[in-house]
Amino acid sequence: MRLYLLIISAILIVFFPLSVQAEDDLQSIIIEVDGDPEEHKKYIESYHPYIEVIETYELLFNGLAIQGDPKHLEKMESLEFIKAIHSVQTYQALPFSNLSDSKDAAPITDPSKAMQDENLVTPSTLNDTSYTGKGVKVAVIDTGIDYEHPDLAVNYRSGFDLVDLDDDPMETKAEQGMPTLHGSHVSGIIAANGDLQGVAPDAEIYAYRALGPGGAGTSVQVIAAMEQAARDDVDVMNLSLGNTVNGPDYPTSVAVNKAVELGIPVVIANGNSGPNNWTVGAPATATKAFSVGASTNPQNVPFLYERLEDKPIALQMMVGSEAWNLERPYPVVDGQSDMGLRGKIALLKRGGEIPFYELAKEAENKGAKAVLIANNEEELVRGSIENAEDPVSIPVAMLSQEDGEWLLKEKEERSLFLDTSYQEVATTIAPFSSRGPVTVNWNIKPDILAPGTNIISTVPGGYQALQGTSMAAPHVAGVMALMKEAHPDWSIEQLYGAIETTASPLVSEEGKLLDPIIQGMGIIQPQKAIDTETIIHDAQLAFGKIEDYNETKTLEVEIENTTNQDQTYSFDIPNKQRGVTWNLPQSFTVKKQETKNIPIELSITTPQVDKGLHQGWLTLNKENGDHASYQLPYLFINQAAENPKAMGFEFSLKTFSEDSFAYNIYLTEKAKRVEVDLYDPQSLLFNRTLLVAEDLDVGMNEGEMKKSEVGKPGQYAVIVTVYLEDGTYESYETMLFIE
Repeated sequence: MRLYLLIISAILIVFFPLSVQAEDDLQSIIIEVDGDPEEHKKYIESYHPYIEVIETYELLFNGLAIQGDPKHLEKMESLEFIKAIHSVQTYQALPFSNLSDSKDAAPITDPSKAMQDENLVTPSTLNDTSYTGKGVKVAVIDTGIDYEHPDLAVNYRSGFDLVDLDDDPMETKAEQGMPTLHGSHVSGIIAANGDLQGVAPDAEIYAYRALGPGGAGTSVQVIAAMEQAARDDVDVMNLSLGNTVNGPDYPTSVAVNKAVELGIPVVIANGNSGPNNWTVGAPATATKAFSVGASTNPQNVPFLYERLEDKPIALQMMVGSEAWNLERPYPVVDGQSDMGLRGKIALLKRGGEIPFYELAKEAENKGAKAVLIANNEEELVRGSIENAEDPVSIPVAMLSQEDGEWLLKEKEERSLFLDTSYQEVATTIAPFSSRGPVTVNWNIKPDILAPGTNIISTVPGGYQALQGTSMAAPHVAGVMALMKEAHPDWSIEQLYGAIETTASPLVSEEGKLLDPIIQGMGIIQPQKAIDTETIIHDAQLAFGKIEDYNETKTLEVEIENTTNQDQTYSFDIPNKQRGVTWNLPQSFTVKKQETKNIPIELSITTPQVDKGLHQGWLTLNKENGDHASYQLPYLFINQAAENPKAMGFEFSLKTFSEDSFAYNIYLTEKAKRVEVDLYDPQSLLFNRTLLVAEDLDVGMNEGEMKKSEVGKPGQYAVIVTVYLEDGTYESYETMLFIE
């Protein structure tokens, strides 16, 4: 079984130290403390004069940011009031696709050309309101920002670097390590104000660099960034970051809830680990987070068609390409030929060191009508032919490896002609968008959907089209700025509720609503949210786990009437299900400008209902006014579900320690013990048992091991096995490098 699991897949986890080298060989760290951080600051300043206390934190967690020479910082570990020095990098800017081949990718320098590509999405298209986010302060907690970018400089106000502990949140540059661009792209979606316009082009950007080279950072850095933003009195926070721990009580999730309690809406990307269930990760799992999944944009997609074999061929247009709008069939010929390209489609094979631009430009110079480049690997990429000085003026597209090989083979045997056809692709959920629900409390996530594919925005040096829930979340943060401008006196509950109430649920090709854990309430609609006559608070009905033979649970939904006339509502009677009984009010009235609590009762007879996850929708109708209908998603777990039982295993040397390792693992259910076994990553042969942990709790479990107990360093394949209290066990696999 263990060998089988290892063969299926392995996820590489790389660990980095928290301490970041600063100028003059100084190091910066953030520590958590027991007691009053201000008192501990005074103690350090009095008894450790070579250590500088940069910041104190006490809103979202108790801690200090300190800086000093490593030999002086090492003495900090002996101080009794220090609770933890987090030594493991556990957060990443969420993985995203840049749609470009890494060798040929380059920022787009002319955004107007990109905006003419109907398959790319400009953030401003979501804003169908007259509002611009003027005066609203939006915090971007990410990899930093290129505040010198002409489209970001206008609205950039301030920020802080939680990696180097200074007030310069510039993106990581090449000379500092693996360069970043993520935070600049996110910031542009929210509030770019130049050649490119964001969702809220007059909102003020406050940037916090919590993720350093390569987009890596710790939970402590993220929390410290959130606290710094709260102290700067921001109005909205955006976190397009996360990890793989699906639990509501992870430290960053707790901090998110505290920030919301302070009055700050926190918008978080749901993750890019879809399409499987249970893939949403912290901090999007936080109860009070506004978690965002990614929808696709509707497209009229060109494709090629070979009539003789009745074969369609998909196109992946390159960045910087002219639109593919060939109006008649064209012959396909070898693009490497020195003659015979005029008026024909040049077919080239990807490979070698020649950039895509040069391949395409050479074919254009030979008279080609268009260029196709056959991929040489299974993973589809979207290369770039961008060149502002001498652009390619013909369409250029990438083909899949399979289609490319077919065309190359057929071309050798006969004359080939290809037609151009078009397929309308409707808006739906992006396949990479992480799904819920959340373990432990079984909440529905995401809360909302926003555009997350082919999003053009700002990056250092220009513009780029990226995709991911990292791009969806800032669309919602931008809308939140519009909402704050339109309704400055609304509470967080009203802001969240209005956006959710007016969302448009997605349906399948058969017309059936997609599952709640895929889409939450549906696609965001800014103008309708601002103008809504009804706000449904707590509209997502998470009934939790049903374990008794017959169990009844009741949730209350608040219905707020924002108009100056009484409103009457009624529920549709749900379809009958064996073992499931609903008790819903048939009709009720909410008076003008008032809010009413409505009980929704669910009774389950467990033996009559299949075990596992159950979800669906209730329909609430407004009988007067705009006669709107609202879809309320519900979810319950009957007895048990196939959710992950353990995740987030981390193991590394303790900070400033040469003989101790620290580990942690997150459990979603009570367990007798956890075993961590190491295997040779090449042969997959068992090497040794690294550790056995007992007396474990639901949630995060931490421990330490002496170096002498760990054994030989190196890279290992790992099987983590959880032995549950009911006698069953489950395993998951990962990779580990022991220093």
